[in-house]
Amino acid sequence: MTLTRVAVLLVLWGVVLSSPAQSQAPENAGSQQAAERQDDVPRSIAESVSGTLQFAEGNFLGIAEAMPDEKYSFVPTAGKFDGVRSFGEQVKHVACAQFAFFNEFEGKTPPDDCEKGGHDAAKTKPELIKYLKDSFDYSNRVLAKLTAQNALDRVEGRYAGPNTKLGIAVVAVWHITDHYGQTVEYLRMNGIVPPQTQKYGLKVR
Repeated sequence: MTLTRVAVLLVLWGVVLSSPAQSQAPENAGSQQAAERQDDVPRSIAESVSGTLQFAEGNFLGIAEAMPDEKYSFVPTAGKFDGVRSFGEQVKHVACAQFAFFNEFEGKTPPDDCEKGGHDAAKTKPELIKYLKDSFDYSNRVLAKLTAQNALDRVEGRYAGPNTKLGIAVVAVWHITDHYGQTVEYLRMNGIVPPQTQKYGLKVR
């Protein structure tokens, strides 16, 4: 066997040995990219709702914490605000409603009179902040139980019912954002820029 033939055989043998590794490399890279893409999106129905819920909760909590204690009794007067809630009553209403929505989700009896804040004893800013945080913690624990199998289960109750479990969860998100929009006005009327707005560098003109 000549040296030339030996060299050719060695080259061919090297190609054979390297081919499986080369063919697997793109496949492995593709699998890794797919896994990374999957991590960018919610992996369940519960996560699909909870991300937005937690964002809304964080924004509203920021509003509640930004308002000074002495302004929790503030009620707007510049405009048509007859019969509206005070700032503290807004916070209490949102907290009560969170308990109510997710009590219904679990098939439990919700609190009475959330329109008026319910019957929790919280009155001061620290008490109301705790009540609000407790309601958010509870709602997220319950929401984690939402699955593809129970999403369309019927829910009864006077707070957004009759509905489905998924529907109640969506209403809970909407309700917080609705009152976030209202309480933003309360803050601005007292010369305070909402924390979420401050985060993006926007100022009151």
